[in-house]
Amino acid sequence: MAIVLGKPGVDGLDEVVGALREWQYEGAPMQLHPGDVGFFWQSGAATTAAAVRTWSRDGRIQAVGLLDGPNLLRLTTTPEAQRDEELARQLVADVTEPERGVLPEGKVAVEAPTGALVHDLLSEDGWKIDEPWTPLSRDLTEPVQDPGVRIEVIGPELAHEFAAIHRSAFNGKFTDERWRSMAAGLPYTDARSLVAYDDQDNAVAVVTAWSAGPGKPGLIEPMGVHADHRGHGYGRAITVAAAAALQELGSSSATVITPNSQVGAVPTYKSAGFQPLPERRDRYRDA
Repeated sequence: MAIVLGKPGVDGLDEVVGALREWQYEGAPMQLHPGDVGFFWQSGAATTAAAVRTWSRDGRIQAVGLLDGPNLLRLTTTPEAQRDEELARQLVADVTEPERGVLPEGKVAVEAPTGALVHDLLSEDGWKIDEPWTPLSRDLTEPVQDPGVRIEVIGPELAHEFAAIHRSAFNGKFTDERWRSMAAGLPYTDARSLVAYDDQDNAVAVVTAWSAGPGKPGLIEPMGVHADHRGHGYGRAITVAAAAALQELGSSSATVITPNSQVGAVPTYKSAGFQPLPERRDRYRDA
């Protein structure tokens, strides 16, 4: 049966998110998570659908890709197909040839789970390895400690606090409306956004925790501390709170991934009880 490359459209996003939830399992290499699609949803359902690609065989989705920007495809497959040669060769052909509508000409990158055959085939095709990232994980079978600061769940009335801290933490343009769009998305059904306050009642840090369903790894994306309040342990506190939220949602573990270039990130997550996993690297093609 031929493998079909497709765009799901807004109506097809439910099936895509469902597939990604199904593919998460404890011990899996870090891979595209429903929460990644959920955070992207800040741009709206139509923009999210336009950024998603699917590869199906016999009517069943075998791989999902998210264009996290025009030049980066974040890609994963159903677990049993990570070393499927037919699928891997189709994926490589589709990401390599611009006319197929996945990645453009010039410098582009592909993120795929460590150990996937796609990595080997891209390497054979001359793609190089990019800068390292560190995944981290915290087991949630034991109780999570108190974060030590006041934590509130963010609803529409606190969207402005999430947006302000996100803008400060990432030098970005995140808005209240972006949070509302994210919270309206399908993946947010199993998610919580949290805000931490200091002892002066200043909002100092935010996080969104994404569950993939009971017994599956959850994802933290994003976590940020306001630039005026760094160095006081608020990153650790909000990360602990996110782990507790995922535990309440039934997640088996809490996961996060950070570029090694952010030198303070790994120590922060380790202080919150997360353990580093083997580094991972994207594959990229020069212009």
